[in-house]
Amino acid sequence: MDYFNAFWVGGLICALAQILLEKTKMLPGRIMVLLVCLGAFLSVFGWYEPFVEFAGAGASVPLLGFGNVLMKGVKEGMEQAGFLGLFQGGFKAGAVGCSAALIFGLLAAFVFNPKMKK
Repeated sequence: MDYFNAFWVGGLICALAQILLEKTKMLPGRIMVLLVCLGAFLSVFGWYEPFVEFAGAGASVPLLGFGNVLMKGVKEGMEQAGFLGLFQGGFKAGAVGCSAALIFGLLAAFVFNPKMKK
């Protein structure tokens, strides 16, 4: 049942983002920022963790999950370093995911030899 919940929840999040792309004049970058901010907003009130427990990767992998990770990092940073943790926590929490994306993107570029569009 865990796989099923992850599949339909992740698919629903992606479908809603696609509907925003198709039916509004919002640009993709703004929709991505909206999803990250929504994940952070839900995390502030403690509503996102039960959602992650229910849906697993279906809730933690999309951009909503990245907002949740950033907000958890900020909370932990504030507890450890006070006001400076407000700035440090999000960077520490999101660093692994961003670094992995950069490294795997570079490796994929070496393997598949990308070409510029004309």
